[in-house]
Amino acid sequence: MRMGFCSKNNMAKLSLLSLLAIVLLSCNSLKKVEDDEYLVIKNTIYADSIKVNNEELQSLIYQKPNSTVLGYPLRLNLYNLAKENPDSSFNAWLYKKENRKNRLTKLLSAKQVNRLGESFAVKGLSNWLKDIGEAPTVLDTTRTRLSLARLSAFYQGMGYFTNNTTYEIDTTKQNKKAKINYHIKLGDPYMIDSLGNNILSTAIDSLYFLNSANSLVKEGQQFNLSNFNKERERLTGIFRNNGIRNFQESSITFDILRDTTKSADDQKMNITLNIGDLKTRGENEVTTSAYKVEKINKINIYTDYLSTHINDSIYTIDYRNYTIHYSKNFDIKPKTLANAIFFKKDSIYRDVDKIRTSRQLNALNIFKYPNIIFEADSTSNNVNTNIYLAPKSKYSLGTNFEVSRSNLRRLGVGIGTTLLIRNIFKGAENLSISADGAYGLLSNNTFEANYFSEFGGDITLDFPRIWFPFINTSRIIPNYTLPKTRVAIGTSFQNNIGLDKQTFNTVLGYNWVPSDFVNHNVELLNIQFVRNVNSNRFFNVYNNTYERLDDIADNYENEPSLSEFFESNTDATNPKLIIPVGTTGFIDAIQNRTISSTTEDFNNVVLIEERRKRLTENNLIFTTNYTFNKTNRTGIIDNTFYQFRWKIESAGNLLSAFSSVVPFNKNDQEQLLVFGVPFSQYIKNEFEYVKYWDLSRSNVLAARVFLGIAIPYGNSDNIPFVRSYFAGGSNDNRAWFPYSLGPGSVSAVNDFNEANLKIAANLEYRFPIVGDIKGAIFADVGNIWNVLDNVEDSAATFDSIDSLKDIALGTGLGLRYDFTYFLFRLDLGFKTYNPAEIQSERWFRDYNFANSVLQIGINYPF
Repeated sequence: MRMGFCSKNNMAKLSLLSLLAIVLLSCNSLKKVEDDEYLVIKNTIYADSIKVNNEELQSLIYQKPNSTVLGYPLRLNLYNLAKENPDSSFNAWLYKKENRKNRLTKLLSAKQVNRLGESFAVKGLSNWLKDIGEAPTVLDTTRTRLSLARLSAFYQGMGYFTNNTTYEIDTTKQNKKAKINYHIKLGDPYMIDSLGNNILSTAIDSLYFLNSANSLVKEGQQFNLSNFNKERERLTGIFRNNGIRNFQESSITFDILRDTTKSADDQKMNITLNIGDLKTRGENEVTTSAYKVEKINKINIYTDYLSTHINDSIYTIDYRNYTIHYSKNFDIKPKTLANAIFFKKDSIYRDVDKIRTSRQLNALNIFKYPNIIFEADSTSNNVNTNIYLAPKSKYSLGTNFEVSRSNLRRLGVGIGTTLLIRNIFKGAENLSISADGAYGLLSNNTFEANYFSEFGGDITLDFPRIWFPFINTSRIIPNYTLPKTRVAIGTSFQNNIGLDKQTFNTVLGYNWVPSDFVNHNVELLNIQFVRNVNSNRFFNVYNNTYERLDDIADNYENEPSLSEFFESNTDATNPKLIIPVGTTGFIDAIQNRTISSTTEDFNNVVLIEERRKRLTENNLIFTTNYTFNKTNRTGIIDNTFYQFRWKIESAGNLLSAFSSVVPFNKNDQEQLLVFGVPFSQYIKNEFEYVKYWDLSRSNVLAARVFLGIAIPYGNSDNIPFVRSYFAGGSNDNRAWFPYSLGPGSVSAVNDFNEANLKIAANLEYRFPIVGDIKGAIFADVGNIWNVLDNVEDSAATFDSIDSLKDIALGTGLGLRYDFTYFLFRLDLGFKTYNPAEIQSERWFRDYNFANSVLQIGINYPF
C-alpha cells in the first residue's frame, strides 16, 4: 500500500514538473528581437589564436549575453512575457467591441474603468516583469568595436603596445542569434631596459634607496601597468610609515620612453621614476613645499569631547607623555587610554600607529568614534596630535523576541533581554547581564503536562587586556592585536524538555587579533556541569530505544516473574513495559540472569542499558581549548577566498593531575569523582577548511571540508553527549534530519544518534535567479563513527579505511532570499547514497520527493 501511494504521489509531482518544464521551454527568447536584429548568445576572446577564459577580460566587453539559470534564460523570458505597450493593448481591448466601454462604465463607473487600465493586472504586471526581467542583448556593432578598443588597451597595459585586434560575428538568419569572436594578435611585448629616478626631496630620496631592492618595477621585466600602480602604493606606504605624514600618492609619476623606430626584435623602454614635492591647493593657486620627516610632539587626549559642560569643568592630567583632558561626567583610567594609543612622543610619525590607535579605541566599545587630528608646527618638523573621543552611553538595554516551532514543540514563544554596563571599573571593562526564557506547547503527549518552559541567564565581563597572574602578557601579545579577556558564568533550566537538564557553566577565555585575517582564541578554563533532573524519563523521551527494548521483552512476556513489569490494562497480545518500573526491572532481570535469555537479547539489553546510563548520568566537563582562525577574505562582497579553522581541546587533565595530590573518591567503575560526579577526560581535535571561487556574474562555487575526532581516556570511556558529533541538518548533510544519520551503517536506531568521529565535505554551486532570489545545487557527503571508545558495534565503528564506504551522499536544490542583513534559506535534500541500506540498495533507493528532506536555515551553511 505504501509503495502504491508513493508511486501515485510521485506521478502527480512528476506531471506538475513536466507541465512547468513545458511552460518554461515554450517561451520564445527571440520574441522581442526584430527580424533584422540578432541576439548575442556568446562572446569568445582569442589571444594569438588561443582561447582566453578570463573574467577580467570578459568584464571589458560592453554587450554580454543574457544571464541564465542552469542554462535557461529565465530573466530574458520573464521580460518577454511583459507587454511592450500595456496602455495601447488595454485601449485596443476596451474599444474592440462597440459597447464594451459603456457596459463597464455603467457597471463600475468611468473613474474605475480608468483605474482598471492602471491596475497591476493590466499595467503593473508588465512593469514588474520588466523590472525583474532582462531585456534581450541585441547585437550592436558600434559597441562591439568599443569592446575591441577596451581589449586592445588592456593588452597595451601588459606591454603589448603593437597588438592588432579584429572581430568576427557568427550569425544565422534562421535563429537570429549571434556569436562574437574577438581576436587579438599580441605581437612581442616591450621590456624595461633601464630604470632611472628623479627625486626632489632629500628626505624621500634616502628612504627610497633604502627600500629600492624590493621594487615591483625592475630592469629586464616585461612592461605591466599594474606593477607601476602597485609600486606607487608600496612607496606611499613606506613614506607614510617613516615620518612623511602628508605624502600624496599623486606625487609619484613614471616617465615611459619607448623607441618606436627600432626593430620588432628590440622593443625596449626606459623608465624614469619621478617623486615631486608636496602640492597644496589654495583658493586661487597651487603651492609646493618639500616633504619632510615629522616627529610626534605633544599628544592631547580629550575623553569627553561632546560634553556640554563649561570649560572650567574640564580637568587635565599628564600620564606617560600624554595630556589627558577629562570631565567628571566621564572618567577612565589613564593607563587604559595609554595602552590603546600607539603614538609616542619624539618618535617619527607612522600611518600604522594611527590605524592601530583607531582600531583599538573602537574595540574598547566605550567610545562612539575616535577622531585623530594632527597639527603641524610650521617652524619645525614636529606635529601635535589631538585625539577626540565621544563616550557611548554607560547603560544599554537590548531585547529580542522569537516564535519557534519544531517536531517537539507545537508552538514556542521566547523573550530575552541584555543589559550592558560600559566602563564599569573605569578601565574599559564592560559587564553584560542577560536573561532569557521560552514557554510553549508540546507537539506530543510524551509528558503528563502539554507545555514546556526554559529559562536561563548569563553574566559576562570583558576587559581589554590579557589577564594572567604575575606575567606581563603585553610583551608576548602586543596591545595592537586587540587583546581581550572574558569571564563568564551562566545557567539554564529546562522543564518538560528531554530529561529536564540543568546546566551551569563558567568560562575564562582570551582573544587577540594580530591582523584582519588571523584570530586566536584561548579558553583557559571552560567548566560545564550538566545535571539531568528527571533521568527516569529516559524511555519516555527516547522512544526508539524504548521500542527496541519492548520488542525484546515481547519474547519474555509469559515469564511469571516479569508479569508485574507489563501494563495490565493493555492488549493481552502485546503488553507494554511500564516506564520506569518495568523497563528497569526487565533490564535488571536480563543482566542479573534472573531469567534465561539468548545471547543476542542479552547483548542488546546490555547495549541499551549502557546508552541509558551514559545519557542520564550527570556530566562535569573541565576543559582547556585553543582555536586558530585564518582567512584571506577582504570583505563581504569578496567571493574568492579561503577560511581555515583549527581547534584542539583537552578535558579533565587538570583534575586528573590534582587527584594525585588530593585523593578523590571513586565509584564502582573506578572513576574519579568530583562532588560525586565522574569528570570527563578526553582530547578533541577539529579541522575545517572553506574555499570560495567566483565564477563570474554572481555565480559562486563554495566547498567545505571538516574532520573532527574526540578520544576518551583515563577517567572516561566515552564522550559526553553535549561534546559529541552528529550528522544531518540544515548546515551539514541536508538529505538527513539532525541526529538521524549514522553512526556508520547503523540505520538510525536511536532518537539522537551521535559519535566521536566525524568526516564531512560539502560542495555548493550558488547562482542568481531573479532580483534578491538566489538558487543553489549542492552535494553533501559525510558520516559519524565511534572510534576508541566503549562502543563495539562493528557497523557503528571506524575500523579501517574500508569504513569510508559508509560515507553518506546527499544532493539537492536550494532556494534563498536575500534580505540584505540576513539570508533566508530553503534546501531540499535527496538521499543519493544511504549507507544504512544493504550494500546492493544504497544508491538512489530513496531518491524521490516522498523521502526528501526540507531544511530551513538562516544564512549560508558555510
